[in-house]
Amino acid sequence: MLSLPVRRLHGPGPSPVAPAVLQALSLPCIGHMDPEFMRVMNEVREMLQQVFQTENQMTLACSGTGSAGAEMLMDNLVEPGDRCLIGVNGVFGGRLAEKARRAGGEVHTLEAEWGQVFETDRLLAEIERLQPTVVALVHAETSTGALQPFDQLAEAVHRHGGLLVMDCVTSLSGLPVLIDEWGIDAAYSGTQKCLSCPPGLSPVTLSPRAMEKVKRRRSKVNSWYLDLTLVGDYWSGSRAYHHTAPVNMNFALHEALRLVLEEGLEARFARHRQAHEQLKRGLLDRGFSYASDPDHSLPMLNLVNLPAAIADEAAVRRRLLDEFNLEIGGGLGKLAGKCWRIGLMGHGATEESVTAILDAIDAVLPAAG
Repeated sequence: MLSLPVRRLHGPGPSPVAPAVLQALSLPCIGHMDPEFMRVMNEVREMLQQVFQTENQMTLACSGTGSAGAEMLMDNLVEPGDRCLIGVNGVFGGRLAEKARRAGGEVHTLEAEWGQVFETDRLLAEIERLQPTVVALVHAETSTGALQPFDQLAEAVHRHGGLLVMDCVTSLSGLPVLIDEWGIDAAYSGTQKCLSCPPGLSPVTLSPRAMEKVKRRRSKVNSWYLDLTLVGDYWSGSRAYHHTAPVNMNFALHEALRLVLEEGLEARFARHRQAHEQLKRGLLDRGFSYASDPDHSLPMLNLVNLPAAIADEAAVRRRLLDEFNLEIGGGLGKLAGKCWRIGLMGHGATEESVTAILDAIDAVLPAAG
């Protein structure tokens, strides 16, 4: 039988999974058209609406990781020739731009330094100039720890008939994601971050305005598998068979969402913030510095510059993994070898986790120097 070590997952994801979620994952499998599974799907949709803070009826768990959710939105909302404005201030903004290009969009990117966010006035000016069909930004850029404000964008996007799309893979259930209040037309997330569920599903939500765009398409959606006119019927319409849903992953997500709502969103947000502040104090005391914008930093993903004592950061991270079962992420892209990404997500955003992280770093830092 397969045997694996028990890791402390404090990289950029996946995050630690609560025992109750793993227990739900191991429930007996039933058919994806079974009436009991349809009940589970309904309850997953209702709980996702609460976590997204939306009344959108087209809210579902896309079969696939967060990247599948991104593909679903880009393939359904972008038609060949549609003008798209994509914010790129890290790896995942760049991936969004590439997905929009592959959907046939005329992609215009707005660039910012990694670790920084886009000033609202700059975004509004670019929206006014381009009048794009789709504006897509990353709310919580996992590669840099930057938190992008969304609350003042929708009016300008909608004034020109456009749609506002949000990547909230890392922020959902760890920070406020106010889909209806902020006027977000479509958003996607992942189960493996602050929801503390194994990777394998991508929560998505689309407004009536976004679904109208899907229904009015002049061409078929590029991906049959991710076509919302088909998947939507399976999730919330006629229940027409579309694909074999990952049944047990939906059981796990059901339990993860139940735990989120049992704790309460505000309490959960506060817990992430408190764990982040505790970790930040400890890291600063040990010679680390933060690489992301201090006024727009994520509490659940800490991007830090390394102290001079660490000459070979990959070797130190390997020691943390081998000797302490502690996973910490390295930098991506232009930050590779320069930064660490330390995650405090969902079930792992606790005082006990922070203490374990700092104790392990203390044990390896002298050798690293």
